[in-house]
Amino acid sequence: MSEAIEKGRRVVVHFSLTLADGTPVDSSRDGEPLAFVAGDGTLEAGLESLLQGLHAGDRARFNLPPGQAFGEPDPGNVHRMARAEFPQDMTLEEGSVVAFGTPGGDEVPGTVVAVDAEGVEVDFNHPLAGRALSFEVEILSVESG
Repeated sequence: MSEAIEKGRRVVVHFSLTLADGTPVDSSRDGEPLAFVAGDGTLEAGLESLLQGLHAGDRARFNLPPGQAFGEPDPGNVHRMARAEFPQDMTLEEGSVVAFGTPGGDEVPGTVVAVDAEGVEVDFNHPLAGRALSFEVEILSVESG
């Protein structure tokens, strides 16, 4: 039998992630499979934990309750910012996603929740936080790292 997925092993999978109602969120099915080393943070920890113990050739479907994969939304991650902090020519409307630079040089996406003349309310929670999801996976290979 092939090796089982565990931390440090190189894994190649095809996957699809959908909302509970079937709305597609992400998939590798129409392109290259996802390759990662288990435990390296490439795959969200809540999703990766479901793969532990699976082998090449395995197929699985997981129905995840709200919050299991991407956590629950944290009201503390919603911030009001002055409109002046955004470029004047930037179009800001509810639902648009804006990239913000962190002091460490990383980029973090924020979703615009509300806009008025003085300010912009931005939600920095993961867009899938608190959502029920379906995760389908086909394990293509598992190799020692």
